[in-house]
Amino acid sequence: MKTSRSQHRTRRHGRIRAKVAGTSEKPRLAVFRSNKFTYAQLIDDQAGTTLAATSDMKIRSGTKLERATKVGEEIAELAKKKNITNVVFDRGGFLYAGRVKAVADAARLKGLAF
Repeated sequence: MKTSRSQHRTRRHGRIRAKVAGTSEKPRLAVFRSNKFTYAQLIDDQAGTTLAATSDMKIRSGTKLERATKVGEEIAELAKKKNITNVVFDRGGFLYAGRVKAVADAARLKGLAF
């Protein structure tokens, strides 16, 4: 039986999550991209809580790549407000290209280190 793209992504994500975990000092920056939108959240895996989250659902102008860049900038601003400077990046099983890379690069430019 042939496996689907989503099954491949889920397996990749499992391998990534086996190595990546967030703490309150260094949370996990998890990125998810659907066909329409891009989401990012800072997660403390020890406590099992989301510290900050944002998406491009409220942004109506620009291409998906431009909106993903704004998501990266916004998550970095939310992290600054919570005095978070270091994060571990979780690409969610997606390839590090396109919108996922745009979120990461924009967050780095705004001051997040990972």
